[in-house]
Amino acid sequence: MRLPPWLLSDRAGLGLLLLLALLIIVVPTLNLLTPPDSALHLSAYTVTLLGKYLCYALLAVAVDLVWGYMGILSLGHAAFFALGGYCLGMYLMRQIGTRGVYGDPLLPDFMVFLNWKELPWYWHGFDSFGFAVLMVMVIPGLLAFIFGWFAFRSRVSGVYLSIITQALTYALMLAFFRNEMGFGGNNGLTDFKDVLGFSLQAEGTRIVLFMLSALALATGYLACRWLVSTRMGRVLVAIRDSEDRARFLGYRVERVKTLVFAFSAILAGVAGALYVPQVGIINPGEFAPINSIEAVIWVAIGGRGTLVGAVIGAVLVNFAKSWLTGALPEIWLFALGGLFVAVTLFLPHGLMGLVRRRAEAAS
Repeated sequence: MRLPPWLLSDRAGLGLLLLLALLIIVVPTLNLLTPPDSALHLSAYTVTLLGKYLCYALLAVAVDLVWGYMGILSLGHAAFFALGGYCLGMYLMRQIGTRGVYGDPLLPDFMVFLNWKELPWYWHGFDSFGFAVLMVMVIPGLLAFIFGWFAFRSRVSGVYLSIITQALTYALMLAFFRNEMGFGGNNGLTDFKDVLGFSLQAEGTRIVLFMLSALALATGYLACRWLVSTRMGRVLVAIRDSEDRARFLGYRVERVKTLVFAFSAILAGVAGALYVPQVGIINPGEFAPINSIEAVIWVAIGGRGTLVGAVIGAVLVNFAKSWLTGALPEIWLFALGGLFVAVTLFLPHGLMGLVRRRAEAAS
């Protein structure tokens, strides 16, 4: 099958896709087919950790689409990530049934503990996997569409838009912390048992979730790469470089920004949905503004406006976070801040920019 020109010209993207394909083959092999005492064996913990990195990478791609190609610095994409996670978490809670602490077949344990008498109306339908998957995309996408419709039509941009997106995720965090909301309060949703009848503790299930995360990242990358290679992608760059000029040329800037912002939110929601069954919990802490800021830092370190750089930045920073929070937990935030400052001063185009400059110099 002949590859499309927009993909053939993207060597870094092809390398990423080949690496993901290799991981889909190698990781299950090293986990399931090698003995536990072998040096090549990948534990279930490692598989889950790699799956988390891939979910973060998909979130970073979503952020890079709107920031790198459209110039919208969103400090609220953690909200869409968390909403996607809550949608799947609600399905997983409904699957517990009588296996919960209180044994109620309809109400989750936290609702029984809080003396709720019946299931809230907005929980209905989440006993269906198909409905939950649909809501994973609809809820974040709809919220982003409504937010964008009002914000972009009002021509809010720049730092003001960034502050509003941060306020959005902070408001959602405060709302989800309330027990009256019916989402578990500060404890969130946890104690998941299985998905589609398969135990979440089984190594086979963890492998499948890892593979789905890799496939979702590959699909999300291809969708974004195709989008930015089309005429729409050129309009996005025009809006980023000179929004007023793009509007003067006759483009409906508000509609373009709203649609792409909503699509980016859907990608973030899918990332959150894949994240939750792998970590086993979703709570309001995922809405925290610092999470959105970290996603922006991933993109900046990897290379804004490259997509591949967003993936690289997300994986590298989270690998460093996993290591430093275990070895030197007290310095992690200082290290992250220092890394961001260093990249801003010395690598304004991120790691991908450095690679490109080296390649141009060598040629």
